[in-house]
Amino acid sequence: MSSLFDQSALVAIAEALVAASRRAGADAADAVAVRGVSQSVELREGTVEESARSEEDNVGLRVLVGRRQAVVSTNDHANEGVDALAARAVAMARAAPEDAFAGLADPDLLARDRPDLDLIDPDIPDMRALEDRARAAEAAGLAVAGVSKSGGAAASAGIGGMVLVTSNGFVGHYLGSHHSVSMQAIAGEGTAMERDYDYSLAVHAADLEAPEAIGRMAGERAVRRLNPRKVPTQRAPVVYHPRAAGSLVSHLSAAINGSAVARKTSFLRDRLNDRLFPPGTLIIDDPLRRRGLRSHPFDAEGVAGRRRALIEDGVLTTFLLDCATARELGMATTGHAQRGVSSPPSPGASNLHLEAGEQAPDALIKDIDQGLYVTDLIGMGVNMVTGDYSRGAAGFWIEGGELAFPVSEVTVAGNLVDMFRSLQAANDLVFRYAVNAPTVRVEGMTIAGL
Repeated sequence: MSSLFDQSALVAIAEALVAASRRAGADAADAVAVRGVSQSVELREGTVEESARSEEDNVGLRVLVGRRQAVVSTNDHANEGVDALAARAVAMARAAPEDAFAGLADPDLLARDRPDLDLIDPDIPDMRALEDRARAAEAAGLAVAGVSKSGGAAASAGIGGMVLVTSNGFVGHYLGSHHSVSMQAIAGEGTAMERDYDYSLAVHAADLEAPEAIGRMAGERAVRRLNPRKVPTQRAPVVYHPRAAGSLVSHLSAAINGSAVARKTSFLRDRLNDRLFPPGTLIIDDPLRRRGLRSHPFDAEGVAGRRRALIEDGVLTTFLLDCATARELGMATTGHAQRGVSSPPSPGASNLHLEAGEQAPDALIKDIDQGLYVTDLIGMGVNMVTGDYSRGAAGFWIEGGELAFPVSEVTVAGNLVDMFRSLQAANDLVFRYAVNAPTVRVEGMTIAGL
């Protein structure tokens, strides 16, 4: 197992590819090597339905000849020589159209410090340990009164990471571990059955929530959803449970992605430095969070990342940029490049969260005469060009400031500009996912029901 944590061979391959590219005529090049090790167990009603393990190292090479670039990738390091792969990449680049914005990162932006982000748990569990986690979660869910059957439980663990070598002097690598446990519970009988779930993700197994707590929560949530009602169509406040509220932060992230802004396919493309949220609202992207699910010491172009306020005091302060989109927009990269082995870099967020507000969740609800508390969202009905928002939802109806009864088969609709403008955050932020938010309230949404 210890050999899986040793990336020296991948570093050597990446360095050899970059050197071979320069010999073949490339003006610049970078190589990415990605290691992935994963094992998982899925079971239902006590029977293991699937167990899997995979180990894979993939390598990608990007070469630039002037402003022409090409990317090649392989997982056959032994049989295809680096010189042949590099020569093929250079030939492809020479035949490619020019890209005025292609190029490596400015050397002055490259990460020199590699902070310890505590991303490796050296104890990767075996299949039996994963099976035990899944069984514990399922048993706890089935023990909840009203739960009739299991929708399945699962546990997984593994490691992943990357090596990056560039022709302008950058050599870096990192690895991270990951663990998960989940359970889906089904309550009720016949056509009156309802299902719900819970899961936990962590870099270190010690930070996982107990499997028993995950199963119990899944079961309790499923039982609470029994006998849902429909409600008439109306405009009313909508309160998002934290597991649904994070989706609003994700929609913001997609709208300020440099690729969408450069293509003019984002409804926020002209809103930089505008107030989008109420004063005091703070949304953070932090690639350097210790034990963060998407933490990394440098981005996919070797640029140093930092904790950055995307929204500060309600104002949009930046787009998410890699080097190419930054050049296209006449701006500077924000260190948000991401990349696989078979494509050039493109921008994307790391660990995102909406900072907590001051009110308790109950305080956000108590003055709502009629409204919806959303626990689940269905579908991806968001138009990023216009900001129009329409998604299927389930949750609980609010009457007189309290949760009254479960609701299903409704749609919540509005426009993200209006939704962001009225968003209020509660004080119950917990870091469980890669995108986190507390309970939030949004005013005046259309709830389509009966």
